Parts: sequence; structure tokens; C-alpha cells
Amino acid sequence: MFDKNVYIERREGLKSLLKSGVVILPGNQESPRNYRGNNYHFEQDASFLYYFGMNVPNLIGVIDVDNNKEYIFGTDFTLDDIVWMGEQKLLKSFAEDVGINNFVEMTEFSQFANSLLEEKRELLFLPQYRSETTMQLSKYFKIDPFNFNNFASEKLILSVVEQRNTKSALEISEIEKAVNITREMHLKAMEVVKPGMKEYEVVAALEEVAARHNASTSFHTIFTRNGQILHNHYHGNTLQEGDLVVLDAGARIENGYCGDMTTSFPVSGKFTDVQKDIYSLLIEMFEKAEELIKPGITYKEVHLEVCKVLTEGMKKRGLMKGDTEEAVKAGAHALFFPHGLGHMLGLDVHDMEALGENYVGYEDFPREMQFGLKSLRLARKLRPGYVFTVEPGIYFIPELVRRWKEANKFTEYLNYEEIEKYLSFGGMRYEGDFLITETGARRLGDKMPKYPHEVEACINR
Repeated sequence: MFDKNVYIERREGLKSLLKSGVVILPGNQESPRNYRGNNYHFEQDASFLYYFGMNVPNLIGVIDVDNNKEYIFGTDFTLDDIVWMGEQKLLKSFAEDVGINNFVEMTEFSQFANSLLEEKRELLFLPQYRSETTMQLSKYFKIDPFNFNNFASEKLILSVVEQRNTKSALEISEIEKAVNITREMHLKAMEVVKPGMKEYEVVAALEEVAARHNASTSFHTIFTRNGQILHNHYHGNTLQEGDLVVLDAGARIENGYCGDMTTSFPVSGKFTDVQKDIYSLLIEMFEKAEELIKPGITYKEVHLEVCKVLTEGMKKRGLMKGDTEEAVKAGAHALFFPHGLGHMLGLDVHDMEALGENYVGYEDFPREMQFGLKSLRLARKLRPGYVFTVEPGIYFIPELVRRWKEANKFTEYLNYEEIEKYLSFGGMRYEGDFLITETGARRLGDKMPKYPHEVEACINR
């Protein structure tokens, strides 16, 4: 929890943007694994955490813009709670710590909601992603729960996005802590990996690093010898000599800020000639993005320039042909790179994705639905204070190649005979976390291995 003035200033900033209305911001509830009392690890809703800072379940925050009042509704701890959990700080005191003087018992929220409805107040909700919260709010405000998100306020969404997209110096410092733990997780994986291990053994070692820092993972760890499967969460394979693995993992520190990195490395400690060749092209793509990112450029422009580097590289290797500009415009390169270049990063690993990617990552131009380009989460103009990922990838996905070849798709740009020689290759990607500064950009965290010799040195130390 930060100093209370941080949260006061954030709420005042939100009021200034909104001008009117009553903001209803529920925190997350406990989610049972299989019965009440045996819960999944609690993670607070990021927007609630941003404005109210209380990492406690079953709360609702209210910002009454019209009357300049703020409330926290919750159920304070009882003697029964203290018996099971030990002595607890009263929620009223927690609320005061973040500058809220109106703590009200949750039993009164129904009456409060009725008064808002009777007065026909302008109610401002964010989209909800948990069914229990949707049901709770739907009951209080007499909304069909199956259509609840139709009542989400675009005015509120845009205001929250405007605030949260631009990170303060304090936030950047916290994100960098998460990034450095993330770095340590990846280096640990490189240190312990060897042929004969199960994937889950490496995952156990790297996730222990997060736990040792009182952190959790910012998403379900991806560690796989089958890198052509973009989000492969299966960890049961036995690693073999010659395997190339993809590790996509991040740390989430206690106050909610996240890191997110991807590395690709050889299990045996040395890239094969083919792996090294394709990996070198991957790093060319990454460095093109590093070269271009700065205030004023759109991330869509950066993405497309990176795709041109990929296309040129594939032409040099005989896998693509034809005019580079036309091939990228047509989307032929997406056979090898079917996802976007990156996403916003902050209190969510895909920051504010629950509010809608098009609100967070786009602004005054529409999202394109071309294969590959439609998966570009961040396309908007970059501004100082933006924190986001750069994550190019190169994949050889057998089923995708087969289907495109059978459909004679992009035969003027794709040399399928040569591509088919790589069908057992798998895939790779490389990801770093960046901050846009006033004059350019910098990669967050301590130095990460990037070039083939640096990666190999980490595995063989």
C-alpha cells in the first residue's frame, strides 16, 4: 500500500475527468477452489487496487463525483474471524489509511443502492469479469446479470484507461521490481535446465524464485519444448538433447504490479546451427522495435516494421519471396508471426484487458481484422509513461502451414517446399518490458541475456 495521498490524488484525478456520476468499483471476492473456505490465492481487482489500495476481499468502493464523497463498503472482522485468522486491523482503519473516512458495513449497501436508483443518479460501472461480482451488482442495481456489461460506462472506461495507461514514477519503480524478479526467474530456468528433466521440474525451480520474493506469478507459466503452440500450459514433457524451449513467465509482486518476459533457449546449452540462425533473426526483429519505439510513433507502425524485418529475413533464407511491402500488406508473414508485438503492462499483466483491448490499445483508428494483425493488442500512439512489452515471435505451425498450402494461400510470397523443411522446428519468441520516456525508451530491469552467446553462457555457467 502506498501513502494515502497517492490514492487521494488518483481519485481526484478520476473525478476531474468524469465531471459527474457515481462510480461503483467492486473489489474481488474470494473464489472457492472446491468449497467455501478453501479458496484460490486472492488477487484484488486491479482498478479497485489502483484507486483504493486495499488488498482485502469483499469490498465495494464508491466515488460520488457529484457530492464529492467517497465510501468503502465491507464487513468488518468479527471475533470468529480473529479466532481463525488472529487479530486483524479493522477495515475502517484500512480505509482511513487510503484517505477514505466513510467506511460503511456491507449490510447497508442494498439501501444505499436503492437510494441511488430512486434518485436516478448516473451510475458508472466498469465491465465485470467475475460471475460472483456480476451477480452481486446485478442484484443490488436490478440489472439482468446476463447483460450486465451492456451497462458498463464508456465514460468511466475511457477515464480509467487515460489514468492507468500513463504510469507514475512510483509505479515504474514497482513494475521494475517485478521485472527484476521476472529476470531472476528466467535466469534460474536457464541455470537448472538439462536433458532428461520434466518441464514441470524447471517450472517448479523458477516459480520458487517468485515465492522467495513474496511474489506470485503474473499469469500461468508457459514453459514448453513445443514452442509452436503459442500458449502451451502443459508441463509434462521430458526435455531432450537438441530441444529448444520457450519460457514465457512473469512475477506479480505483493502490491499487484507485474513483470512479463519471454526467453527461448536450448536445453543442451548450445543452439544448433538452424536454431541459432532463426534466433538471430528473432533478435533482429526485437532490435528493430527497440530502435523505433519513442513518443509519437504508433505501436502499429512499429509492429509492421518488425514484420518487414521478418519478411526480409525469410526471403534471405528462401522461405519467402516477392515484394516485402506487398507481402506484409497482404499478411503473408503472419504464417510465421501470427500475434501482435506486445501489450500494456502494469497492475494486470495485460493491463486493463478486462476493460476492452480496443479502449486500452487503440484510440482514433479501428482495429484491423487481418490474420495476425487482429491480435495486435497495442496499436496506439506511444506517450511518455507508457509501459508495455516488445515480443516478436517466429513459429512453424504444421497445421497452419498445411491449411495455407492446401488453400494455395499467398503462393506469390511463400515458398512452401522450403517452409516444410522446418516443420519440426517448433517456435520461439523473445520479450522485454519497456518504458516510453520524454525522449525515447528504455528497457526496464537489469540486463537480460539476448544474443545467442549470452544465452548459452547462462545455461553453461
